[in-house]
Amino acid sequence: MQRLSRLIAAAGVASRRKCEELIRAGRVRVDGEVVTNVGAKADPARARIEVDGKPIAVEPPVYILLNKPRGPLSAVTDDRGRETVVGLVKGVKARLYPVGRLDGDTEGLLLLTNDGDLTYRLTHPRYQVDKVYQAEVKGVPDRSALERLRRGVMLSDGPSRAVRVRLLGRGKEGARVELTLHSGRKREVKRLLKAVGHPVARLRRVRVGPLTLGGLTPGQWRRLSEEEVSRLWAYVQEREAEAREKGSREANRQGGR
Repeated sequence: MQRLSRLIAAAGVASRRKCEELIRAGRVRVDGEVVTNVGAKADPARARIEVDGKPIAVEPPVYILLNKPRGPLSAVTDDRGRETVVGLVKGVKARLYPVGRLDGDTEGLLLLTNDGDLTYRLTHPRYQVDKVYQAEVKGVPDRSALERLRRGVMLSDGPSRAVRVRLLGRGKEGARVELTLHSGRKREVKRLLKAVGHPVARLRRVRVGPLTLGGLTPGQWRRLSEEEVSRLWAYVQEREAEAREKGSREANRQGGR
């Protein structure tokens, strides 16, 4: 059983918020009965769902966790015929889309799904979802460089900063650094580290929200369990509540001036 609003949104009718409005307005029927409770659930494999009298093709939500290897693009297709991450997931009939992107030469955790509502919450900066990266860099960052990453660096497309930074290890010519970001702009981690004098030789994403790679090797993938999906939704809903609370506090401060 899935939330009705989530199923309608996954069918491409509208955003989940708009789908909730459609339900409240009595414009949605399940097996011929009008449903107005936004918390209602339905079985996508059995229920006949109609919006404004028209049946929708409900595609059950699919969640794939991929350990992206170097090379494939974070895209559905490529007009130049290059390999994409969607092409790595064989035997899944759902229309999958990568959640965010990893550069071609970046490895690690990438979620693919047909759940647009979840994708939005995982990728929009306002929800401050943790994205954890481990980078092999040239040279060994000192305290000053690590502090610059925490405070923020001005990049060509605006300021950027790491929420958390730690030095994992050091060698003769380089070091391993772990950074946690909430944003996901193009080549952001690489540009951040280059800006403080430590270009990236290799980059891997190891965590997104509560999800980790576990034992997956590069190129391997698996479906998320129901427990993992529930945990992921609980995580983004918690972040959404925190974002609303933060917005309310800022509005109150503005109003008090």
